[in-house]
Amino acid sequence: MSQTTPSLEKQSTLARRMAALGLREEDLSESFVRSSGHGGQNVNKVATCAVLVHQPTGLQVRCQATRHQAMNRFLARQLLCDKLEAQQRARAAEIQARRARIRRQKRKRSRASKERMLADKAHRSRLKSSRRRPASD
Repeated sequence: MSQTTPSLEKQSTLARRMAALGLREEDLSESFVRSSGHGGQNVNKVATCAVLVHQPTGLQVRCQATRHQAMNRFLARQLLCDKLEAQQRARAAEIQARRARIRRQKRKRSRASKERMLADKAHRSRLKSSRRRPASD
């Protein structure tokens, strides 16, 4: 049995999730368009596809999962929350990776590593100097 509207518990959970993300209803631009695909006369007559645009970020979500406008509205908000969370996680991972890279660059080398590096430099220097043309006096 398919529900036409989400339960109050699910709606309150979504509201808490939106609040945690800083997603306000005033920032959303909502419109309804006709769905595409299977559905026959219902698809052709009724605008059940929910389109949400989050104004500050420009993220756009379309949802036509069900034949009911209210349910698509709810699902579109969930999808928008998912997208925003993924974006925030990616941003946090990027910052963490940048910090880790800087930490690695600033890390001091071990004594053995320094000795190997200096020995390799000396070896390269000898090779380069052997390639020079002999001085003509």
